[in-house]
Amino acid sequence: MSHAPGPVARRPRALPVTGAGQAAAGSYCRTRTSPLWRHLLWAMAAAWGRFLSRAWLCRTAWQGCGRNYRAALCAELKRPLVIEEVTPRPVQPHEVRVNVHFCGINFADILACQGQYQERHQLPFIPGMEFSGMVLETGTDVSTVKEGDRVIGLPGFSGMAEECIIDHKNLWQIPEKVSLREAAALPVSYGTAIFALEHRACTQPGETVLVTAAAGATGLAVIDVATNILQAKVIAAAGSDEKCQLAMQSGAQSSVNYSRGSLKEAVGKLVGSGGVNVVIDMVGGDIFLEALRSLAYEGRIVVVGFAGGTIASVPANLLLLKNVTAMGLYWGRYQQQNFPVFSRSLSSALQYCQEGRIQPHIGEVFELEEVNDAFLHVTQRKSTGKVLLSLK
Repeated sequence: MSHAPGPVARRPRALPVTGAGQAAAGSYCRTRTSPLWRHLLWAMAAAWGRFLSRAWLCRTAWQGCGRNYRAALCAELKRPLVIEEVTPRPVQPHEVRVNVHFCGINFADILACQGQYQERHQLPFIPGMEFSGMVLETGTDVSTVKEGDRVIGLPGFSGMAEECIIDHKNLWQIPEKVSLREAAALPVSYGTAIFALEHRACTQPGETVLVTAAAGATGLAVIDVATNILQAKVIAAAGSDEKCQLAMQSGAQSSVNYSRGSLKEAVGKLVGSGGVNVVIDMVGGDIFLEALRSLAYEGRIVVVGFAGGTIASVPANLLLLKNVTAMGLYWGRYQQQNFPVFSRSLSSALQYCQEGRIQPHIGEVFELEEVNDAFLHVTQRKSTGKVLLSLK
């Protein structure tokens, strides 16, 4: 069962699909025809201001291509995304074509479209790190899924489209009791939460966990997993009373509004001089430093992100005085470096949801045409829980 409100009302479409976009996507089946047609494609793209590479415009469409599908395209960094039509390419032997129903919006998507993410993508590209959907077609070497299966996928990027082609290894089947909507909220947020609490911090039953940015998608996932799976106590730290209230409703035992004063002092009033055993920090800056100072003897702090925009320097003397451990978590790195452990975190999230032990909170669902509104909703810190794009 999700805490999500009902489906949001459809907003006016701000991003029309254009003929120029169809050409820009390199997707017309006529791309290899006369020079005159090629010239027209270039003229159309220029007229609409799509500064796309010649390689993209002149991409060869495969013979017998099917219907076009829509996608959110980052054609220029630090500019609004545009909705374009793309023609599907054939799947390779190891690949799967998925009919995407929901795509999660992550801060990493926004950073990538600003050119500020650690992994750079050649323009133009389709953002979207996680999705849920149904298998349309499988390559000749694929035996793990079949047509009609419900799956979650982690393509790296390219999920914000009505269809996505993905390596079969990056798909996980959705159990029958988990909806496509719920499943789309699980991969990044709950994969990160499970990894941070279990694999990195080795959280034990009865320990106290302090989580910052507690009303965000990952913050609420940390509360859910720590409370309902690991039987830990949670102190939720957030920037407003409303967000603190949501964190409490989601299972936190206590909360701190760090916009009102010192986080360290507030935590001290709750737990005394002993401190907390584990900190999961997604804010950085001064909040990270105060959380670090709130740790108990042999406490562990896991750095997950820098939503506050500032990367703090770790005062090493604090690590020494209390024998505490500071560690980082770049969850996506495990997909390349230790895939079995990475995969296990996703399988666990799906199993916990199937069993009803966790309940992902979906704060808002936007239509594909509203992708820029969705990005703004996240960057303005209006979002709570997971924000999704609906592709259907």
